[in-house]
Amino acid sequence: MIIKKEKTMNTKSQFYYSRSIVWKDFRVNRSLYLMALPAVLYYILFHYFPMYGALIAFKSYQPYLGFLKSSFVGLDNFKQFFNSPYFSVILVNTFRISLSTLLFGFPAPIILALLINEMQHRWYAKLVQNILYMPHFISLVVICGMIKTFTLDSGVVNNIRVFLGLEAKSLLNYPEYFVPIYVISDIWQHAGWSSIIYLAALSNIDSELYEAAMIDGANRFKQTIYVTIPGIIPTVVIMLILRIGGLLNVGHEKIILLYNDSVMSVADVISTYVYRKGLIDQSWSFSAAVGLFNSVINFMFLIATNYISKKATDVGLW
Repeated sequence: MIIKKEKTMNTKSQFYYSRSIVWKDFRVNRSLYLMALPAVLYYILFHYFPMYGALIAFKSYQPYLGFLKSSFVGLDNFKQFFNSPYFSVILVNTFRISLSTLLFGFPAPIILALLINEMQHRWYAKLVQNILYMPHFISLVVICGMIKTFTLDSGVVNNIRVFLGLEAKSLLNYPEYFVPIYVISDIWQHAGWSSIIYLAALSNIDSELYEAAMIDGANRFKQTIYVTIPGIIPTVVIMLILRIGGLLNVGHEKIILLYNDSVMSVADVISTYVYRKGLIDQSWSFSAAVGLFNSVINFMFLIATNYISKKATDVGLW
């Protein structure tokens, strides 16, 4: 009995001690907590609170019955999706577009940041940065309209193709061109903006390391290889983990704005399938099941990538 009382008292004392530390930290950093409050409320209200809606995936949701009174169907919606002829098609398409974007799109801002960092004139580097940031702030509808105009048989891309001796044709009507157009336009739109975080990481590298490398006789290229790149590796690894964690999150907006019946066989992905089934066909439970499947797979990718990264580089999200 004495031992139990001592354990209870120790637990209570630890609780009060922890609470006092938290309260002291709050009083010291009150302004920082208040600044973080809007972001915390945003995630609670719009990300965590709506998670209860995932239960619709296990029901046959009917609006007139409501969420609680709709009949429970278990895994029937998931079985319907896995047995659907669209399952393998949209999964392959999603992986094809995601991996292509990861393979070519992920290194692009890193290379861009390294090139900007090597520019001698700061004013010229700032000018290049501002020009490269611009596509990120253009509306996606406008971006897709530009892509469609550029890839028409009379567009600027086909003018270049004709100059090179190739045939002019509306590229978005051919399945073999859809993924390259999607990836290249994605790089053009986001590479400049995504390079900001790598430029910030480059600015934190100790200048004494460059001085030591110069004393050892390293030229600019060797300084980049042995000082610059190792200095941003932790940032690169973190960004790669986050990117792989959202591997299946191919944005449906851009694809819906670009695709047509001619390229549906290669352009239809999980997010566009969820959009069609949920909003057009009004199969809310089925679309929720597909979306939940997508989120679970992404979460598994995130856990696995973080685990491998911690083992290999000792860098991870947690």
